[in-house]
Amino acid sequence: MEFAELIKTPRVDNVVLHRPFYPAVEGTLCLTGHHLILSSRQDNTEELWLLHSNIDAIDKTSEWRLSYVNKEFAVCPSYPPIVIVPKSIDDEALRKVAMFRHGGRFPVLSYYHKKNGMVIMRSGQPLTGTNGRRCKEDEKLINATLRAGKRGYIIDTRSLNVAQQARAKGGGFEQEAHYPQWRRIHKSIERYHILQESLIKLVEACNEQAHNMDRWLSKLEASNWLTHIKEILTTACLAAQCIDREGASILIHGTEGIDSTLQVTSLAQIILEPRSRTIRGFEALIEREWLQAGHPFQQRCAQSAYCNSKQKWEAPVFLLFLDCVWQILRQFPCSFEFNERFLTMLFEHAYASQFGTFLGNNESERCKLKLQQKTMSLWSWVNRPSELSKLTNPLFEANNLVIWPSVAPQSLQLWEGIFLRWNRTSKYLDEAYEEMVNIIEYNKELQAKVNILRRQLAELETEDGMQESP
Repeated sequence: MEFAELIKTPRVDNVVLHRPFYPAVEGTLCLTGHHLILSSRQDNTEELWLLHSNIDAIDKTSEWRLSYVNKEFAVCPSYPPIVIVPKSIDDEALRKVAMFRHGGRFPVLSYYHKKNGMVIMRSGQPLTGTNGRRCKEDEKLINATLRAGKRGYIIDTRSLNVAQQARAKGGGFEQEAHYPQWRRIHKSIERYHILQESLIKLVEACNEQAHNMDRWLSKLEASNWLTHIKEILTTACLAAQCIDREGASILIHGTEGIDSTLQVTSLAQIILEPRSRTIRGFEALIEREWLQAGHPFQQRCAQSAYCNSKQKWEAPVFLLFLDCVWQILRQFPCSFEFNERFLTMLFEHAYASQFGTFLGNNESERCKLKLQQKTMSLWSWVNRPSELSKLTNPLFEANNLVIWPSVAPQSLQLWEGIFLRWNRTSKYLDEAYEEMVNIIEYNKELQAKVNILRRQLAELETEDGMQESP
C-alpha cells in the first residue's frame, strides 16, 4: 500500500503558518505522499514545500512501515510516538519485544543505506538474565531486517565482561544459539562517571597556569579524553564498514541504548550519508538520533565540568559526539557544509540555552511540559539567513562519497575551539578566517570571468568556422 492511500484528508483550507521572525502566512495546505505543500492565497508569494524524509525512504522499500504502537508513550517512555519497524512485525509483537528490551526500547530503524538496502537498527539490551531468557518475537523482528542468505552484526558498545555482569542484574546480550544469523561484536565505550571525570581532568589540564610541557602532556594523557574519542570513532567506522563494505545490516545497543548507542549510529550516518554533512541534514540527525531517540539531555548536561557536586547521571556524551564530528570535519574540511562555529554553538545550547530544543530527557517529558507551545526552537533561529551565513563552511563542496576518517592516535587532536577557547585570543584566527573567505570569493569571481571568456572564445571560433566555409 502506498502512503498516499492512507491520507484521509489531502487538503485543508484557511491554514495559518506561524514562523518566528517572519509574518504569518495564510493559505491552503495539501498533503501528498512525499510533501506538505502550503500555497498562499496572496499574489506573488512562493509556495512552501516540506519533504517527509522518513516517509520518502519508506516509499522506496516495501519492507518497512510506520508504527504508532508508542502513541501517548505507552510502550516506551523514551521513544517518540511514531517509529519505523519491519513491515512483517505487527504492533502486538512489538509490545512483547518491548518487555524483553531494557526500558522498553525495542529495535527500530535508525538508518537505511540507499546504496545496498542495508540498515542500522538500535535498541536497548535484551533482558536475558542469568536464566538465558529468550523472546521469539524479538528474534523474528531482528531477522526480518536480513535479506535471504545474508548475515548481520550486533555491535554491543560494552566489553564482554561488562555485558556478562549485566546478566546478573537482569540484562544481558543476544545468545548465538537464538540468533544464529547474527555475529556479536563487543566494542567497549565508557559511560557515566568515567566520562565526567575525564572531562573534569581535561578542563583542569587546560586551565593549568604552569607552563610546563611535561606536566601538560601528562595531564592531557591522564584525562583519557582522546582515548574515548578514538573508541567512539573506531566503533562508528566499524558500523559503517559493515553497512557499506560488508553489505550487512547491523543492530547497535549498549545497556540502555540512549548514550553510546546514539553516538555510534549518528557518526556512522555522517560517514555514510552525504546529507548528514549538510546543515539541514545535521539538524535532522540531531533531532532524530538524539532528541527523538531519547538522549537524556536534562541529566547528562546538567552542570558541566565546573560543578563541585557530582551528579550521578551527568556525562559529556553529546560533547564527545560533537568532538568526534569535529575530528572528521578537520580531516575532511571540504565535505561539510557547516563549520566549527556550528558545532560550538550546539555544545553551548545543550548546556545552557534560551531555546527549548534541548530541554527535558525525552520527547514524552517535552510533551508534558508543552515546550513546543511555550518555547522557541533553536533551529528556527539557526536557519535564519543572517545566522546561517556565520555557520556555513566556505570550503564546502558537495561530496556524495562515503568518507573514512583516520582513527590513528596521530590523527586525533585536542579540540582547541572548545577546550582552549579562553586561553588565547581568537583575533588572529578570525582574521585568518575572513581572509580565507575573501580569497574564496575572489576565486569564484575569477572562475566566473574565465567561464565568460571561454564562452566568448567558443563563439568566436564558431563564427570563424562559418566565415571560412564556402
